[in-house]
Amino acid sequence: MGISHPPEVRHRAIALVRSGHTNREVAHELGISHGTIGYWVHMDRARLGELPGRGSKNCFRCHPRPVAREAYTYLLGLYLGDGHIVKHARSYSLSIYCGDAWPGLIEDAQYAVDTVLPGAQANRVQRQGCTEVKRYSQHWPCMFPQHGPGMKHTRKIELADWQAELVQEEPWPFVRGLIHSDGCRHTNWTTRKVGGEIKRYEYPRYMFCNVSTDIKRLFTDTLDQVGVEWRVANSKNISIAKRDSVALMDLHVGPKY
Repeated sequence: MGISHPPEVRHRAIALVRSGHTNREVAHELGISHGTIGYWVHMDRARLGELPGRGSKNCFRCHPRPVAREAYTYLLGLYLGDGHIVKHARSYSLSIYCGDAWPGLIEDAQYAVDTVLPGAQANRVQRQGCTEVKRYSQHWPCMFPQHGPGMKHTRKIELADWQAELVQEEPWPFVRGLIHSDGCRHTNWTTRKVGGEIKRYEYPRYMFCNVSTDIKRLFTDTLDQVGVEWRVANSKNISIAKRDSVALMDLHVGPKY
C-alpha cells in the first residue's frame, strides 16, 4: 500500500496529519485513497513508538523525559522481589505477582507500573490466590537491566549507576517495594523469666525473605542508608526488630494491606 507514491508525497501527507488535518482531508487534498493515508500514518506512529503498548517515547531511558522516581524505586523493589520480565516475539512483558489478601498492594503495583511507563494501563490477570499485574512494552529491559536468563538468585544482581542514584535519592519506596513483595510485618513473641515466673512478651517486627544474596545486600545497604538496624535471622531472612527501627519502618513502609 502506498508503494507507487514518491517519498515526498508520503512525507507531505504525514506532515499534514501531524499539523491537525484528518486523514480524510489529507486524502482529498492529495488525491490519494483514505486507506493509504491511514497506513502511512500508522507506520509513522509505529516508527516513533506512539502506538498503544509500544511506549518508546514514554521510556525515560530512551527519551529525555522525567522519571517518576518514587514510583520507579518502588517498582524496582517489587520487581526484584516478586516480579519478572518475559521476552515475547515482538515485545516484553513485566509481571508483578500480588497476593489477593492485599488489594491495596495490587492497586499500588498497578499505579507504579502505569506511572513509570505512562500510556496503556497494566492488565490484571487472576491467578490462583494472587493477581498478576502485567504490562507489555519493548522497553522493560531498558528500565530493568537486571533482566536476564534464569532465576534471579542464580545470577549476579546489581544496580546500574543510574538506578543506584535513584535509590540513593528515594530509598524508602525501594525498601517499601521489597517489603511489599518479599517481606512482611508481623507480631513476634518471646518468653522471659521475671520474678521466678515465665512471662510472654509480644513485639512487632519486619521480616524480609529472599534467596538471592545480592538482593538481600541491596536491601540491607539501603536500610543502613536510612538508619534502620537489622540482623540476619538465617540464610534467607533479614529481621528488623529494634523498637526505634520498627517505628521508622512503620512511618515509611507499613504492613501490606
